[in-house]
Amino acid sequence: MDLKDKTVGFAMCGSFCTFKKALEMLEKLCMTGANVIPIMSDISYTTDTRFGKAEDFKNKIRKMCNNDIIHTVDGAEPIGPKALLDLLIIMPCTGNTLAKLNSGIADTAVTMAAKAHLRNARPVLIAVSTNDALSNAAKNIGGLMNARNIYFLPLKQDDCIKKPTSVVADFETLIPAAEAALSKRQFQPVLGTGM
Repeated sequence: MDLKDKTVGFAMCGSFCTFKKALEMLEKLCMTGANVIPIMSDISYTTDTRFGKAEDFKNKIRKMCNNDIIHTVDGAEPIGPKALLDLLIIMPCTGNTLAKLNSGIADTAVTMAAKAHLRNARPVLIAVSTNDALSNAAKNIGGLMNARNIYFLPLKQDDCIKKPTSVVADFETLIPAAEAALSKRQFQPVLGTGM
């Protein structure tokens, strides 16, 4: 299913090391003709790190999307009642957010956006980025893979020697994975062999 003329939420959590790649993919998403609504967790919205300043990221995102950033729980809540989105993408999705999604906790803009969006039985596409994906977060990934209307970008270990439990989604597959999710299909293959 084509992304043109679809309204897509693009939610970012605090896996700051992947922000540069996530913004590259956000730009490609915007080029499809989709109306992209940016959403950021409080941590990603306010935190300066060695990977960049929060204000710089926010300015780039606003410019790309030509929409204001939803960054509060009350700002995200209307996504459900107003059926604002056709698709919600969470890129990057941290282990913390995976745990909250799998447990039904909605205490950030991103988790509230997901909860609100899922009430309409519409697809959520997750791009995992967490150092504990193959340890503590594995149960949450498994739980979400078994949940209705949740889809994943392909997952790969990013450094199996130095970080054996760390996984990062293959961000480059965003567009075909998003099209598949809109058609209620899981883009395949889900598991890769390394980056």
